[in-house]
Amino acid sequence: MLELSNVGKTYQTGPKTVRAVENVSLSVRGGEMVCIRGPSGCGKTTLLLMCGALLRPSAGAVRVDGVDPYALAPNARSAFRAQRIGFVFQQFHLVPYLTVLQNVLTPSVPNPRPDAVARAHRLLAEFGLEPRAHHLPAELSVGERQRAALARALLNAPRLLLADEPTGNLDPANATAVLDALRNYAGQGGAVLLVTHDPGATTRASRTLTMEAGRLLEPAS
Repeated sequence: MLELSNVGKTYQTGPKTVRAVENVSLSVRGGEMVCIRGPSGCGKTTLLLMCGALLRPSAGAVRVDGVDPYALAPNARSAFRAQRIGFVFQQFHLVPYLTVLQNVLTPSVPNPRPDAVARAHRLLAEFGLEPRAHHLPAELSVGERQRAALARALLNAPRLLLADEPTGNLDPANATAVLDALRNYAGQGGAVLLVTHDPGATTRASRTLTMEAGRLLEPAS
């Protein structure tokens, strides 16, 4: 589902070259939940953005579901990303003036699907948010906002789900609910790549890899 081949990302800061990610190869198959752990600033988020067709690598190749998203025109890449890739971030990124239901439906805007509303309601019910469907994000607890963000990520049933510290702002009960939902998604055939400091993620992951100074320290297969 996800294939990285010798991927790297460098930035030029004046005369200095910063190697944020260096020579990373990784595969994530359907049914797997792969966890990447490592210290802050080691390149985890940069790697995730490249996997999600949001940041072009400086070297190497990224393929999602057999497609190189960076070979697509910008509009086609955006449509591909909305259809095939789901994102869950620590900061939620919910649209503040849209209701919870409207937020969950936003991935269907570039990729309309006839069952979008019905699927959104099913996801809200699954995550205990149906009574909050017509509330604004500011009226939700932190845990409810993260669950809403997860429901939004799953609306289009993406082939690949990327999660960047999704439990970082959550109490243990809500963190457990989010990690269980990610594990269940993988169990249904999805591919999950999770970047986290949460030790609870390793107990649910198919594999746990360590990243340090832009490199994966353990063999990725």
